[in-house]
Amino acid sequence: MKQRLVIWGASGHALTVAEIVRREGKYDIIGFLDDINSHRRTEVFCGSTILGGREQLRELWDQGIHHILFGFGDCRARLQLADWVRSQGFVLATAIHPQAVVATDVRIGEGTVIAAGAVINPATSIGENVIINTCASVDHECHVEDGCHIAPGVHLGGRVKVGKGVWIGIGATVTDRISIGAGSLIGVGAVVLHEIPENVVAYGIPARVIRSNKRDDG
Repeated sequence: MKQRLVIWGASGHALTVAEIVRREGKYDIIGFLDDINSHRRTEVFCGSTILGGREQLRELWDQGIHHILFGFGDCRARLQLADWVRSQGFVLATAIHPQAVVATDVRIGEGTVIAAGAVINPATSIGENVIINTCASVDHECHVEDGCHIAPGVHLGGRVKVGKGVWIGIGATVTDRISIGAGSLIGVGAVVLHEIPENVVAYGIPARVIRSNKRDDG
């Protein structure tokens, strides 16, 4: 019998995540959580139902549903919620599309989603709650830390280091041996040829730092 799973999120990215889960065939999706739009409770969504928000978690646990997978792209939110979800006793599921190519020695953390057409080459480590999106490629000996979102069509060269919570926009390219600091955002179509510090926004060809990406969460 398959384990049952709830997807936290009920927008566009959740559609992709649900498709990956169903294609992989390890879990049965019993519903979706929307913690922002309370009026959507009981709405039919992606072949299932929106169950409500986080207030549903205790009932889900009591029903024997102990696995959650995040279905939204916000890096900071995924990082913040991961510890809280675990503190409630839940396990973060991992989903890898059958049409992704992942080398046998790649390490993949809990909560990570790898979409169709993605390629991850040998000696690479992928952290927890990472999104390797559609047709992105991560070459040999890369290190992608927790909470990153590697958007569709991104290409990382060999030995690239991507810090915690980094978002790399659609179609960006990062050349070999580059480090991108935690919390930074790389714009759509950027070509990254030089190191990127923490908590900045960088884009262009070649990419350059445009402004701070630091946010006061206090």
